[in-house]
Amino acid sequence: MTSSCHTLSRGLILLMATATGLAVASNYYAQPLLHSIAEHFGLTTASAGAIVIAAQLSYGAGLLLLAPLGDLFEQRKLIVSMIAISTLGLLISAFSPSLAWLLIGTTLTGLFSVVAQVLVPMAAGLSDPAQRGRVVGTLMSGLLLGILLARTAAGFMAELGSWRSIYLLAAALMGLSAIALFRALPERHQHAGLSYPALLGSVFRLFVDEPILRLRSLLGLLSFSLFALFWTPLAFLLSAEPYHFSDAVIGLFGLAGAAGALSANWAGRLADRGKGPLGTTVGLLALLLSWVPLAYAQSSLAALLLGVLLLDLAVQLVHVSNQNAVIALRPEARNRLNAGYITCYFIGGALGSLLGTQLFQRYGWDGIVIAGLSIGALALLVWGLAERQRAVRLRTA
Repeated sequence: MTSSCHTLSRGLILLMATATGLAVASNYYAQPLLHSIAEHFGLTTASAGAIVIAAQLSYGAGLLLLAPLGDLFEQRKLIVSMIAISTLGLLISAFSPSLAWLLIGTTLTGLFSVVAQVLVPMAAGLSDPAQRGRVVGTLMSGLLLGILLARTAAGFMAELGSWRSIYLLAAALMGLSAIALFRALPERHQHAGLSYPALLGSVFRLFVDEPILRLRSLLGLLSFSLFALFWTPLAFLLSAEPYHFSDAVIGLFGLAGAAGALSANWAGRLADRGKGPLGTTVGLLALLLSWVPLAYAQSSLAALLLGVLLLDLAVQLVHVSNQNAVIALRPEARNRLNAGYITCYFIGGALGSLLGTQLFQRYGWDGIVIAGLSIGALALLVWGLAERQRAVRLRTA
């Protein structure tokens, strides 16, 4: 097993961050195009939202069923194989003749795009422990940029061709990343000494044994549900009165949120200095406060942009703080710890997408804002109670 930190050069970190972003981006190309896809196939708002929900649920299933394989098989071959299958899903989506085929392609891509969550623990294992937070933060920057810039790229490609064109471009980029990673990654085999069923069972066992994993997974679920609650119905808000924006303009809103990726390195550095809880606290406060300007998104473009920036900064702060706390628990089980946490994270995304489409169809943007404020307050309450208990334990120790 190759594990020395010198194998993880700056160039390789950037390549892994890029591949992470491209893999996760595959689940988000549809979001700014939902109204165009709905018109193409004659769908309602809620039916079109099934595309996003399928992406989130399949990603969550892949995290539970496939990401732990990083503790079982040689990681370079596993990564390249998963990217190849995810690319096949993108091609199915590009040529889909119906919603059913689009859902099949989306599901296949979602399942295997969890390769991003094999790359992150691999990078953590190859990095110097003193810089592990920064390395994880860099890959998380790539992940968030992939999620956010996917919308911009999708809108731009839709203007050049059709909503299908982004899937063709994404398939080409994913294929190139597979080749680059096969050439650049070291061979690394970290066998947990378990059968596949036992490996999956051990993920659930980790939830029983590790209270930090339970807490951080719940915070991840709540924070990412807010992310999806906002982004999933946004295309419908911006394509209607008073904005009437095109796909390309809607996609540009991903650029506003991309600034949030800058917080990933800061969160990682805080974790390296033992101040991860501070990053979590700041992130959760910002997550709640972001819904104040977003309440005026129907009438004020400036308020919408401010809310986007604050929301994405907050989500990234919470996520990187969570992930660093989780993967530090047991070095020999990083893939399984990460799989458990990220599974909960994307279940939150699926729930947020489902809630967002249903609330927007029934209650409009006001329903989205009320739900956002409520979930944000719940996340802050959960963290506050956990920190209070931790402070009590420290005083009585």
